[in-house]
Amino acid sequence: MLNEPWEPLNLQGNKADFLPGEKELQRTFKAELRIMEELTTEMEEGDGDLKGIQEKAHLIVEGVIKGALDSITDMQKKEAAAAARYDVPNIKWMSCEEFTISKGLIQIEAYLKTWELHESWLHWTTYLHEEEEQYCNKYHYRVRWSIPTCRKPIPRATACVYFIIVISKIKPPTLPVEVYFLVETNKLIHRPGESRFKEKWLKDVIESKISMMEGVSF
Repeated sequence: MLNEPWEPLNLQGNKADFLPGEKELQRTFKAELRIMEELTTEMEEGDGDLKGIQEKAHLIVEGVIKGALDSITDMQKKEAAAAARYDVPNIKWMSCEEFTISKGLIQIEAYLKTWELHESWLHWTTYLHEEEEQYCNKYHYRVRWSIPTCRKPIPRATACVYFIIVISKIKPPTLPVEVYFLVETNKLIHRPGESRFKEKWLKDVIESKISMMEGVSF
């Protein structure tokens, strides 16, 4: 007999708390628990062959382990597929020793082509200035966006995206330049390859400017 009564685990849980693939694992556990309860009853009542009960218990343990491993593998596959769907496009940026102001313009233009924007958007890129710091030099660029139309070839408002190319003074010159960008009126700093640019950011800037202009009377 067992020294202590065996109690099944509480596997009810909240459905919203289940991880992907956990529902299947919970069903496996419940099925195994029912068999364990039957085995426990046999042992407590002294029925059944001890060796046979041990073999059944061994099979149950193997089944639970296999179910857990299959569930983990399934979750890993789903996570990998999700990461692939949301891969953020980028370009191969030049090394610090290769940098020039004109090459910076060229690479920013190449990076802008990875953005998913409607073809009606037009832009022009301008180099602004250099900022020297103790451990690096920062080169500032501006990309001004607008949507001119036949009826309004001169847009009422534009939206700017500011790029900063950082050239380190202390890191090996063969390392790639560091690049950051931020959208006008937004303090959030983005990095190519880590942030997916959204067309809505430009629209929000333009709409806020037009709204502000309409509220001003001359």
